Amino acid sequence: MRIYQPTLLLFPATVILLHISTIATAANSGSRQLLYVRDDPVTIPPYFIFENVRLERAYVALQAWKRTMISDPWNLTVNWFGPRVCDYNGVVCSESLDDPSINKTVSGIDLNHGDIAGHLPEELGLLTDIALFHVNSNRFCGTLPLGFSQLSLLFELDLSNNRFAGKFPELVIGLPKLKYLDLRYNEFEGGLPESLFEKDLDALFLNSNRFTSKIPVSMGNSPVSVLVLASNRFEGCIPTSFSKMAKTLNEIILMDNGLQSCLPNDMGLLKNVTVLDISYNSLVGELPESMGQMESLEVLNVERNMFSGVIPEEICLLKNLREFRYGSNYFTGEPPTCRYLEDYNSKMNCLKDAKEQRSTMECKVFLSKPVDCDSYKCSPVASTCLCPAPGSHPPPQISPFSPPSAPSLPPAPAPKSSPSA
Repeated sequence: MRIYQPTLLLFPATVILLHISTIATAANSGSRQLLYVRDDPVTIPPYFIFENVRLERAYVALQAWKRTMISDPWNLTVNWFGPRVCDYNGVVCSESLDDPSINKTVSGIDLNHGDIAGHLPEELGLLTDIALFHVNSNRFCGTLPLGFSQLSLLFELDLSNNRFAGKFPELVIGLPKLKYLDLRYNEFEGGLPESLFEKDLDALFLNSNRFTSKIPVSMGNSPVSVLVLASNRFEGCIPTSFSKMAKTLNEIILMDNGLQSCLPNDMGLLKNVTVLDISYNSLVGELPESMGQMESLEVLNVERNMFSGVIPEEICLLKNLREFRYGSNYFTGEPPTCRYLEDYNSKMNCLKDAKEQRSTMECKVFLSKPVDCDSYKCSPVASTCLCPAPGSHPPPQISPFSPPSAPSLPPAPAPKSSPSA
């Protein structure tokens, strides 16, 4: 009979006592038991043999998780029984990343597209060797358990297309190896912590949730290559720190929010950006001429805003630009070169002699009120972007149409493979 010392998982305001393997139970029980703060603890039959204690802990975690699953229509977890956890569907095993003497641990979970219903139990914090946790396109609900803060090797976390809710799970910011974070298509709400954009992430997908408030100015400190904040309820300014992301940023999608400001004048510094989508907002003013210096730009979408003025010819002359959509604004001029792009849309503007434009009266009413970008007070140093104070005179929000719902976003790139160390 083996006796193991308990492991304490310490969290703010919470102490969860987990007996990793177990202590001896009554002689007549015939089994070892995981002592956990729950009414129905996981038991380990005495005849189960594990190659190492980490696989035993993984067994406990996976059995506890299976108990929370109330629906598994594709029977993905049908073989989740017995001590050979590396044979379980969706479980990936490999050598330990932090101890070469251990040749087999649970290093990943992949239950994508399983349509499984349930929640994530605290015992998942026992999977301390996993680098990948992929459960997109299921029906998991609730919040991210505090036990996840123990996953110090986690590299990719994909919880997208589920039913998770609550505030942004700040515990992920403390995961030292995390590079890929995908929380899209859930019910997360509230604001984003400024520390999120200080974290060394490569890809961040937060679209299609219920996040509100302003985008933190610290966004410019993020080293991500892909940033998607679309289809939330963000408001206020596009942070003026935007251009500080120039070295790493490749794609940014802010469509379908409530952003209301002018674009920063130094947009041209984003020379590595290939996709820029700020459509379906309430952005105003003119497109900065510096955007003609975004030499890598392939897709530019500014539709369904309140932009005006003449589109800079330098934008349409960008050698890599193939798609430029600027319909449903108040532009008064477009260079002929824009019409030679592979895909462009100029409908519903104020362009003379062009088809399907706004009425003369619509354009006259809107354009009669000049835009004052300074009135939005998009401070480059404040911790949050300020909207115009009561009594000030922000640029007009005249919109003679009610924008339809924004189109759904295309699938994001698949998570990158985790490093071997």
